[in-house]
Amino acid sequence: MAVNLNNDTVSILRSALHEGTGPKYRRLARRLEALILSRGLRTGEKLPAHRDLAALLGVTAGTISRAYGELRKIGLISSRVGDGTFVLELAKKKRKETDFKPYGGGEPGRYDLSRNTAIPGRMLTSVSETLRRLALQPEALEELLQYGPELGLNRHRAAGARWLSNHHSDANAEQIVCVNGGQHGLFCVLMALLERGDTLVTEQFTYPGLISACRILGINLVGLKMDDEGLIPKSLDAVCRTATVRALFCTPTLQNPTTAVLGLERRAEIARLCRAHNLLVIEDDAHGVLVKDRHPHIGHFVPERSILISSLSKAIAAGLRVGYVHAPLPLVGRIGTMVRTNCWMANPLAFEMVSLWIEDGSALRFLEDQIEEIVRRKTLVQPLLDGFVVKTHPRSPHFWIEVPSPWRASEIASELRQKNCLVAPAEAFAVDRDRTVQFLRASVSSTEKTDAAISEGFRILSAVLKNPSTTTAIH
Repeated sequence: MAVNLNNDTVSILRSALHEGTGPKYRRLARRLEALILSRGLRTGEKLPAHRDLAALLGVTAGTISRAYGELRKIGLISSRVGDGTFVLELAKKKRKETDFKPYGGGEPGRYDLSRNTAIPGRMLTSVSETLRRLALQPEALEELLQYGPELGLNRHRAAGARWLSNHHSDANAEQIVCVNGGQHGLFCVLMALLERGDTLVTEQFTYPGLISACRILGINLVGLKMDDEGLIPKSLDAVCRTATVRALFCTPTLQNPTTAVLGLERRAEIARLCRAHNLLVIEDDAHGVLVKDRHPHIGHFVPERSILISSLSKAIAAGLRVGYVHAPLPLVGRIGTMVRTNCWMANPLAFEMVSLWIEDGSALRFLEDQIEEIVRRKTLVQPLLDGFVVKTHPRSPHFWIEVPSPWRASEIASELRQKNCLVAPAEAFAVDRDRTVQFLRASVSSTEKTDAAISEGFRILSAVLKNPSTTTAIH
């Protein structure tokens, strides 16, 4: 017997059709998914027939059919010919490609390979379950909905130290500042520790968020030479001997965008130079969490002058905006002051959810899921890049692809955009435009694409690289 949808449920589904973005069937599918995950629609219940639900909601039967199809893809319902459509038991969902599901309002026919972000997986179910748990604890919720300390609640700082200790043995809760994602943490660190007119050095290709932040804050940014291992220590030393440098920003593990990984000896040498030239060290660990058994951070060698910025944007979910800054004790208060000045505090509700996941081990399981899915997707598309010069790391979510001579990366990216395929050209990461080489960054971590769509995006990329239009050559 089909589930008898009550008036509230019908009203919820109707509102979904008039809210948000994207096709109606996707809006409806998302709302049905939320009802199933929250147990509003229970395991084993039979959903209304296509035509019956269409009549209730005032849409076509085709809309219902496509919405049900989306739910079947992600393993929430099952249809049996002659019997109908039933809600599946969540605990029995098989782990498969659709655990990392097409979700959200991506433009139809657009293949976005330009961004690195965590791929939604089974953690979506945990979000629902954790929010239900918190809803049953009104006293805890009341605390989370008040103004809190700028450094973060003590238990959230302790959870942050525990998360970093999985990758950074020197993490200490007293040295943690909770921030609204890595970009917010970086901005607060720059505001707290550097002044307008100061010089910051970094790799010649670096995180675009750093470039924009320095531009806004009036900080001089100088690019340092790199090789296949990453930052070259001699380049750092040479610049520091000819200019007054305040700090170094670098990404020792899975450098963005080149995917380079600094060896242990080079890390120690860079640390020695930073101490010799009295530089602060600001390390970006956003992608580094994806690599197991990696070398110690540069800060391990110079803990008195090292700031580590980490977040869960690449490991669990970018939308949570959960990040941690680990700094020497004398600098923690200054960074906390910038958090208070900027937004008063990081979002306590998001940090409470993440802290619970860190404490019960779920966060590490989500990270393992993320790594497994990155590897699976890269294995799927890598054959399409055969014949090109490609740099990557097994755990990196992207490829750094050399554009064949005589073509220009920016023009190849423009041609791809006309074919609804988005990539990030080298110019987006270049500190010094005069030294820009011709590379593209293409990522497998789109949150909105199926395997077929991801493969199609890389097929378009490969085809354009093999046969660019005649207008893209460097003259």
